[in-house]
Amino acid sequence: MPKVSSMVVPYAAYLRVYEPLAAFPEPERTHWARYARRPDRPTYQDELRRSLADLLPTPPIPVPVHESGDAFVLESDGVLCVCPWRTRLRGWQALGDLGAELPPPVLDAVLPPLVRDQAAQDYERWLARNPDARPWIRTATWHIPLNWFVLVSDEERRYDEGTAEAPPMLRYRTPMVQARRRVARALRTLRDTLDEGPLIDGLVDVGRWLEEFHPRSLVELDYGGLVHVLPAGELADDHSAADVAAGIEALRRGDGAAAGEAYGRLVARWRAVRDRRSAN
Repeated sequence: MPKVSSMVVPYAAYLRVYEPLAAFPEPERTHWARYARRPDRPTYQDELRRSLADLLPTPPIPVPVHESGDAFVLESDGVLCVCPWRTRLRGWQALGDLGAELPPPVLDAVLPPLVRDQAAQDYERWLARNPDARPWIRTATWHIPLNWFVLVSDEERRYDEGTAEAPPMLRYRTPMVQARRRVARALRTLRDTLDEGPLIDGLVDVGRWLEEFHPRSLVELDYGGLVHVLPAGELADDHSAADVAAGIEALRRGDGAAAGEAYGRLVARWRAVRDRRSAN
């Protein structure tokens, strides 16, 4: 069995917000400025490996004892932007979603009820002291929510098939103002043409989340570990953001047939991805 420290962890995709350094109060701003100069910053794979390592002890540790001091960093037009991991906060939030992901016997075997109850109590106490807390990263396993693709455009797509030394990469990156504008436009069209449902609810939720951040932030949709389980040909041909945009535009024009075709392409593509989860 490969060591947790060296294995590739697939399955997870990410929606991230990178805020300009000026958006952070002191002393956090100074911390991130120093952190950005580190030559050995960890990757999203490192974060996943640490989470897996915490599940190995008995009893398992579902949420880190201390908050992470790590972040993703990038520079855009000369502005340093930071996306804090906030692994502890995200761990607490993920625990609340596990009931819908795993059958009760499996969930109890992985994380016993006593462990989950203690983590929930810790989160309630922490949240009472930090009522405005929000994560900079959203995670999805074995799929990407369709509402995430609303935020980006096909022109912002970046695909690299990878090499023997470097893994493949598929991501989109867009300015926050563009992401918010696309959410607003899509919601107008969807509410005019569809009944309320999961797509609209999900878009409302992600739109509210984006409003929590600095207007000069960047939004990144990263296929993350999914690139390790999808064949190169499928990755190269995956233009889900274009399909989502085409479907919404067809609805705006009243072209139900074209909207159905775009939706059909998306369903077929992501059903095939989920089928791989069953195979594993």
